[in-house]
Amino acid sequence: MTKKVFIKSYGCQMNVYDGQRMADVLAGDGYAETSRQDEADLVILNTCHIREKAVDKVYSELGRVREIKTARAGQGLETRIVVAGCVAQAEGAEIQRRQHAVDLVVGPQSYHRLPDLLARSRNRRLVDTEFPVEDKFGALPEPDRARTLARGVTAFLTVQEGCDKFCAFCVVPYTRGAELSRPVERIMAEARKLAEAGVRELTLIGQNVNAYHGEGPDGRTWPLWKLLERVAGIPGIVRLRYTTSHPNDMDDDLIAAHRDQPSLMPYLHLPVQSGSDAILAAMNRKHTGADYRRIIGKVRAVRPDIALSSDFIVGFPGETDADFADTMRLIDDMRFASAYSFKYSIRPGTPAADARDQVSEAVKSERLAALQARLEEHRQAFNAAMVGRSTEILLERKGREAGQLTGKTPYLQTVQIDGSGFEPGEIVGVKILSQSTNSLFGRADSVKADGRRADSGVTTDRA
Repeated sequence: MTKKVFIKSYGCQMNVYDGQRMADVLAGDGYAETSRQDEADLVILNTCHIREKAVDKVYSELGRVREIKTARAGQGLETRIVVAGCVAQAEGAEIQRRQHAVDLVVGPQSYHRLPDLLARSRNRRLVDTEFPVEDKFGALPEPDRARTLARGVTAFLTVQEGCDKFCAFCVVPYTRGAELSRPVERIMAEARKLAEAGVRELTLIGQNVNAYHGEGPDGRTWPLWKLLERVAGIPGIVRLRYTTSHPNDMDDDLIAAHRDQPSLMPYLHLPVQSGSDAILAAMNRKHTGADYRRIIGKVRAVRPDIALSSDFIVGFPGETDADFADTMRLIDDMRFASAYSFKYSIRPGTPAADARDQVSEAVKSERLAALQARLEEHRQAFNAAMVGRSTEILLERKGREAGQLTGKTPYLQTVQIDGSGFEPGEIVGVKILSQSTNSLFGRADSVKADGRRADSGVTTDRA
């Protein structure tokens, strides 16, 4: 009888990738994925530790899973609970102390050993948060064609993990470890398997992906731009993206790739966190607002239609009204098409956690509301500028209404079209007719036969 596993991933794209790879590992142990917790023999919460609220969500979810475990036990059914990911790495045995229903706690560097750890945890509850000597990526099975097809025509592929930047607010160096870049040939092998299974758009991911420095087939160290160039040559892969990046690793060669590589989408997620030089220094970001503006200027010079996305933290210790005003000024200067923004959250063990000049929750909430309102204003203006224009979308899945298909523009905007005669995986030329809060609506007029130049087909003054 096939066992069923439910995997819930919180947080970043790295966790989405890790969750999928856990499913691949467990498939070899007889587990099939399910979308229902109440029918799962194994429940895995793949956690994020970036913010306090994310941690609170995990403990709240564990309470609900415990109730399911108890109910299933009354029916004579076993339910095992695993907490994986960065909360597991950071809090270890504390998770089992707070929630006795948890059978196994495993860090993000050890999930390739899940079958063995599950077997060992039958005798006693287990915590494995060591950083193993072996490379987990080398121990993972090849992506399965059927499971890849079920996941859709877009995919994440981890090429780099960990971070050496030690930003004062961030736990990643402590939960994911030092920077590690996978060898080019291993990345290529996984990318080819994804392409053979029907993946058309590939996003190369890492905690600090543009710091990639993996071993190339020539024995030399390859930077990200060269890896992108090699992956772009894989038949079937028509769109490339990468995330998340650090401004200090945005070198001229990578910037030039946005001009020279047709399959690299005109969309860049480059977190700045703050517009204040004083706060950036306190954060240990090692760049200034002027540095960030200069980098974006270079990117826009080679790719004028580039769309920008970023991350912002408000209420970092010591942030004044003037510092916040600097951030708002940078937002107005850059006009981001999309952004992620959060109130500063104390993360135990990070340098900023011990700062005496913490900003009050009331002030943080007020600033976040103002910042998000401004970001949303710019996002809606960016989307409105698409109405009446033609672009290309990669069709991904069924839409919200009968007969609709949903796709993404090169700028990652969701577009709904009448899907008659089209299939997921096709590149379709569309004219954008209207917008709603979170979607665009268009009329399809052609299918791109070769799919090799997934260009935007539009020009804007402030993309």
